Amino acid sequence: MRQIPLIAILFALFFCKSQNDTETEILNQLDLAFNGTPGTYFPQKKSNEIQYNFFLNLEHGYFMTAGNRIHLYGGDEGQWAIVFEKNGYQNRAMRAEIELNYIGDCINYPVERYSGINHISNTNNIVLIDSDEFERIENKKGSGLEIFEHIGEQVKEIKIRDQFIRFNNNYRDYEKTGIKIKSFNGGRKLIGFGDLVRYYNEINPALLYASEDEIKMHIPKKLKKIMTIDKFHYDGTILPSKQNTYKMIARILVSGDTTYWKPVLPFNNHWSYWESGDL
Repeated sequence: MRQIPLIAILFALFFCKSQNDTETEILNQLDLAFNGTPGTYFPQKKSNEIQYNFFLNLEHGYFMTAGNRIHLYGGDEGQWAIVFEKNGYQNRAMRAEIELNYIGDCINYPVERYSGINHISNTNNIVLIDSDEFERIENKKGSGLEIFEHIGEQVKEIKIRDQFIRFNNNYRDYEKTGIKIKSFNGGRKLIGFGDLVRYYNEINPALLYASEDEIKMHIPKKLKKIMTIDKFHYDGTILPSKQNTYKMIARILVSGDTTYWKPVLPFNNHWSYWESGDL
């Protein structure tokens, strides 16, 4: 019987332990973000700084969620990064935007300075429809219908980023996708700002996606994309380290093997499963 050299056995044991340790570390970093605690790889906090560590939140009261995805990246030197991508309508800022949350061991954390204080976070926001455009298309006074956060019946096109997109004013098309349109005087219906973003997510989701350059804005360019996950089970009440979704993600990041993505729980990350943007 052929014997396996002792050095080969030791190497296999070490490799296995190293993989398990890295998976545990990834899950620990996810748990820290879930709890809003700055991660291990955040820069050392200074006296004039505030640090924020955000996790994907599909049920945020100020953000009417539309689409969302999870991007996984890995490097030849063992570096790893998870980028949560979410788009929708930000009701307090009156704009449609993409929110990117970065978790990893190689993040170039965004820094914004307000009143002499540096605010360091793991989040980058990309505006899709700015507040000026929403003010332009908002329903005007005198129509007898709701004004706030609803689109006027006369609007023909809407500017998303730097291009004008034809506006569909037929509320029935929205309702076919599961979007509930509010009725006003005489049964007339206007499309809400959040309804608009969700509708585009249903008929043309690529219109709302971040580009690869935008996604990689705060991670090393040399990192390779392992996979993008657009359907998954989401639970905002349980630590990621206790969820099968993130255990699979950690294994994929360490191994680079996408066949470990074998979800057993039903997909529920679609906006229709969650209450959001209701504050």
